[in-house]
Amino acid sequence: MIRIDGSQGEGGGQIVRSSLALAAVTGQSVTLDRVRARRSKPGLMRQHLTAVQAAMQVCAAQVQGAELGSQQLVFRPGAVRGGEYTFRIGTAGSTTLVLQTILPALMTAEGSSTVALEGGTHNPLAPPYEFLARAYLPLLARLGPRVAATLHRPGFFPAGQGRITAMIGPSAQLGRLDLCERGALIRRRVRALVARLPRHVAKRECQTIAAATGWDDSCFEIDEIADAPGPGNAVSIELQFEHVTEVFTGFGQRGVPAERVAQQTLDRVQHYLDTEVPVGEYLADQLLLPLGIGAHQGTGGGVFRTLPLSSHSRTHIQVLERFLNVRIEVEETDRGALVRVEPA
Repeated sequence: MIRIDGSQGEGGGQIVRSSLALAAVTGQSVTLDRVRARRSKPGLMRQHLTAVQAAMQVCAAQVQGAELGSQQLVFRPGAVRGGEYTFRIGTAGSTTLVLQTILPALMTAEGSSTVALEGGTHNPLAPPYEFLARAYLPLLARLGPRVAATLHRPGFFPAGQGRITAMIGPSAQLGRLDLCERGALIRRRVRALVARLPRHVAKRECQTIAAATGWDDSCFEIDEIADAPGPGNAVSIELQFEHVTEVFTGFGQRGVPAERVAQQTLDRVQHYLDTEVPVGEYLADQLLLPLGIGAHQGTGGGVFRTLPLSSHSRTHIQVLERFLNVRIEVEETDRGALVRVEPA
């Protein structure tokens, strides 16, 4: 039984999700104490409880403490089973984070799977759908698994009720990823999404980015969702390079001008471009888990260059090292950080 202090580092939901994912993949039982102790509302929220329930179904686990507000969780995994699954969060909690809890187990399972999730698809504190589909999953495919995600209906806070599906073609052994250079820039794409809001909100976001960059009109797309469950706005900037695609997303907020949302998103893009690293802050955090599993298997792992690691990522590394027989080295450089994930 591995014991994890849920208050370590950032003390958030990432510790819960990664612990569940790693327990399911490795077959090791885990006890989580002081779950989300550093948050204003500690314990399991609806989104985290859905992740627990999803992991429990995928690997026939025995669980104690799976209830709202619980600050201790015991998870004893069984055998991972591919198949068809549907999970409904019931709030605007992130569907992508629930998917990423069970994806490591399903992408290394014996059979293929289809997963449908309902809840939030565009959340400010979680990977939005575009990041999952365009930045993360293509890199995952280079390790072996094939995962195709589809957005059927966007869900914004607070209404939620969005829907995504993922078709998962597994690979029992994960390969290696070396990602130290971006390569040449191939494509720029800006997508402004508005749901039950005036079109001019998206238009102003695109105009702000166009005026600052001089990018051609062909780079811009406005997507209006008239029948969405609730109002919402997101603007994403996608940069496709030879070796990596990065996606940066800003979210509209009541009282915040569309121009400011667009400019703040563009500022993060410019910072990424100035550093010349291929892997952004959030993508680095997402890559650690599949590279760790591959290194643990002895077939994968890898190395990538990224921005200075966030405290979120450093907490993630601590959890990975508790479950996996791996060596994760972070070398700070004048161009960010070089991260190596290798068998121990």
